[in-house]
Amino acid sequence: MVELQTVSAPTRRDQLRRAIWSAVWILLFRPSPVPLHGWRRFLLRLFGARVEAGAHPYPTARIWAPWNLVMAEGSCLGLGSDIYNVARVTLEHGAIVSQRAYLCTASHDIRSPGFALMIAPITIGRNSWVATTAYIGPGVTMGEGAIAAAGAVVTKDVDRDVIVAGNPARPIGKGRLSEFDRRAPA
Repeated sequence: MVELQTVSAPTRRDQLRRAIWSAVWILLFRPSPVPLHGWRRFLLRLFGARVEAGAHPYPTARIWAPWNLVMAEGSCLGLGSDIYNVARVTLEHGAIVSQRAYLCTASHDIRSPGFALMIAPITIGRNSWVATTAYIGPGVTMGEGAIAAAGAVVTKDVDRDVIVAGNPARPIGKGRLSEFDRRAPA
């Protein structure tokens, strides 16, 4: 698990960049038809995302900061997924983030008088699956083929092929997703 780092308040430039991205998301990304993954990849790349061909960002996927997003071939941000990526979020080859899942790279230091913002990156490993309504917290790495079951609250790393469920998420079994070579249509 990656340690949380304290960061300063966003600059005016950061705030402006976020405002412009929000307008583009509302006007061009969100209303695009579901099959137009290429169009959404293009928009994300315009704002600094590293998105490979064959990645599937769906139109209602909410991405807070595209410049902190990496999507490999065959990865997917499902309908209604929410990516609060103050720090980098990486989806490796074939990683799936299902509908309404929440990936959160930031929190606050509840012990600091100023309630300091703390961030850490998230990595969703090759052929891993974050099921519907699951929460992945700051600093979490999901190993290759790992599965976060529906509604799981994941605050610690998940090893290769381990299935976690519950709140807090606990191992409930082993899967075999790491063995698949999932290829998404372009």
